[in-house]
Amino acid sequence: MHVRTNDQVGNSDRRIPLRLVVSGVAATLLLAATVLTGLYLGLETQDRFQQIDNSWRSYSAEADRRGELLSRVRGYLGYGGIIHDFKNYVLRQDPFYLERLKSRFADFKATIAEYRDASPSPTELEHLSVIEATFEEYRAKLEIAIQAAEEKWDRVRTDKLVKVDDADAIRALSALDAFWRDKRRQSTKAIAQSVDEGQALVTTGFRFLAGLLVVALVLFALFYALQRELRQTIHLLSKELAERKSAEHMATKFLRAAEQSPSTIIITDTEGRIEFVNRRFMELTGYAAEEVIGQTPRLLQSGESSRDVYSDLRKKLAAGEEWRGNFRNSRKDGTSYWVHTAIFPLRNDAGEVTHYISVGEDLTERRHARDQLRRAQKIEAVGVLASGVAHDFNNILTTILGNAHLALVHAPSDAVTRQEIEQIEIAAKRGRNLVGQLLTFARRQPGEPITILIKDIIDEVSRLMRASIQKTTVITTDIADETLTTFADPTRLHQVFMNLCTNAAEAIGADAGTISIRAEAAESAVGKKDLVRITVDDTGPGISPEHLQTIFEPFFTTKSAGKGTGLGLSVVKELVAEMKGTISVSSQPGHGTRFDLMLPRSHPAQCVSDEAPTILGGRGRILLVDDEPGVVESPA
Repeated sequence: MHVRTNDQVGNSDRRIPLRLVVSGVAATLLLAATVLTGLYLGLETQDRFQQIDNSWRSYSAEADRRGELLSRVRGYLGYGGIIHDFKNYVLRQDPFYLERLKSRFADFKATIAEYRDASPSPTELEHLSVIEATFEEYRAKLEIAIQAAEEKWDRVRTDKLVKVDDADAIRALSALDAFWRDKRRQSTKAIAQSVDEGQALVTTGFRFLAGLLVVALVLFALFYALQRELRQTIHLLSKELAERKSAEHMATKFLRAAEQSPSTIIITDTEGRIEFVNRRFMELTGYAAEEVIGQTPRLLQSGESSRDVYSDLRKKLAAGEEWRGNFRNSRKDGTSYWVHTAIFPLRNDAGEVTHYISVGEDLTERRHARDQLRRAQKIEAVGVLASGVAHDFNNILTTILGNAHLALVHAPSDAVTRQEIEQIEIAAKRGRNLVGQLLTFARRQPGEPITILIKDIIDEVSRLMRASIQKTTVITTDIADETLTTFADPTRLHQVFMNLCTNAAEAIGADAGTISIRAEAAESAVGKKDLVRITVDDTGPGISPEHLQTIFEPFFTTKSAGKGTGLGLSVVKELVAEMKGTISVSSQPGHGTRFDLMLPRSHPAQCVSDEAPTILGGRGRILLVDDEPGVVESPA
């Protein structure tokens, strides 16, 4: 049997604390190593997640802004953009496309400036410069297109002069798209790499924890919980990244669809404040997006829709129902347009109304076509009426003119009665001219053109006008060449001058003013003086710009009720066109109005001689037969 001594006991007691110390130190070192390793892995993993977050934020912010700018640049090159409008203007020469081109060029310039302010790379700047140079070339060619439209150039010639090679711009836009797709791939690759590195760090932690399972189960449990949380976070982050990409893709598609929609789209909150408008809305109304965001659609109201319409609209929207109807809205420039509008509520998943969407279809052209049809029907009705009453009315006027002529023969030259009879004769002739206007407008009375002296017509019109207008209105004539002739129906040319001078006199009114009639030879496009330019100029109040576009339309008049038929200038235009001539008008409010007629010039030798034919004398009886007793009894 072995008996331990005191020394042995004491040594044994001293060795136990030493093992404990060693174990404690080992445990402490293991714990410290575990803590340090955990801290290292945690910090590295956090760093990777921070990298993912920073990469995503940087990519998302930059991609949203650049994507919008790139989409706008693409819109200027695509259908409905600047190039499309430019070609439409060249082909159709419609002022609508010209105005829209000017607005688009300004928008494009602002977009390029905004793109440059976004700190683009040198590669993007190079591509932007190519696109900008192409649009600058289109802007320069626009002046030629405007001149071609004004001077009626041949379409083939115009197209050849304004043709622009935009292939470089399209390639530059494709290069920009490719540049951003490459950058998007790089950003996605960086995010994916950070995710992979995070997953690798988690795997390393698993292995380290596996080696420490025997020493510290508690640490293992903690790391295991950390691992599970990290896995869930990575899974959620990956899922969120995929959902964000999908949502971004869908949002981009819907935004493009809304922007390129041929209908106007407005999105408002439940209080009616506008949050979104599409490109068609801006084109139709003339408002920029920043001018209407935060406003209400009341700014479009023209005041021509009844209160009942708006009351019904509010009632249906309050009940969560859809509303449909037509509005006559007002553009930014004050002009109006018709739009068929459908407004319906937008609901969330809970069925609550969060926004209202308004979709509008432009009806202006359709209503204009309908108005044109009504105007044509009205003109046809006038023609039928005129042809029915012209004969009887002319008989009445013939009786009045004949008796007035006989009264003038017997009236003393200085008698007041003579002046009154002259006024009757002038009024009767104006009535006969009005019937002639109606018949001419209805195409019921053919003209008989002959070669006539311009001077004779102008002198006769001047004499008649001086007898019928205010004494404060002066008529002056200036005929550069008294041999100027044209081939036309004398009555109709007389009617053209009478209508223009009568309008000028009525515009001047009781105020002092001047009507100037000038005639001169003019050169045609081939450089020969084979035209006659006749100008009727007055010092009246002028015509407003909005009325200049419709002044020659039938039944259009700015005169008060009972003072105008609206046929005068439309008849003038028809008669001038029948003479193979043209008429144009220029005016500024407060500076008078000027009408320019361009008629074909004929040779003076063809002019009918004014020499009275030889009258053969003799005796006999003349039998007058007419269905109107007043005409038979008239001395005319």
